[in-house]
Amino acid sequence: MDRLFYRPKDAAVVLGMSRTAVFRLIKSGELRSVKYEGYRLVPAEALQEFARHLEEVA
Repeated sequence: MDRLFYRPKDAAVVLGMSRTAVFRLIKSGELRSVKYEGYRLVPAEALQEFARHLEEVA
């Protein structure tokens, strides 16, 4: 089964950017995330949406 959620450090690896950059994207609203029991999680679908958005504006 594929992963449904990624911790920010794992999302950073998937996106090829730093963990700090991922938190900046989350804070600005450019990358969706959820908070569950103290954990910040990025849905796999949100990573795909962000990548599609980057391709559109490039």
